[in-house]
Amino acid sequence: MVTPGAQHDRHVSVSDTWPVARAKAQLSEVTERAITDGPQTITRRGRQAVVVVSADEWERKTRRRGTLADFFAASPLNGSSLDVERLNDGPREIDL
Repeated sequence: MVTPGAQHDRHVSVSDTWPVARAKAQLSEVTERAITDGPQTITRRGRQAVVVVSADEWERKTRRRGTLADFFAASPLNGSSLDVERLNDGPREIDL
């Protein structure tokens, strides 16, 4: 764990940990560290509660990678002779 405010090499991947009260009091610092140093962990009652990441990192991690058609085209079953039959039973009767 790196103490918030301590100097460290910015090229080393370090996950800083902040108690929630300190994170609230120093939100600007937590935000700056998330942008420059990487993810910042906020703890509540001594347990990890949330992680603050930069918007750029969030975009990279949540970006959609292709379409559903791309996903199926990349399937190992693509081109196999798998034959899937669909039943033509029609709709079921239900009581309303």
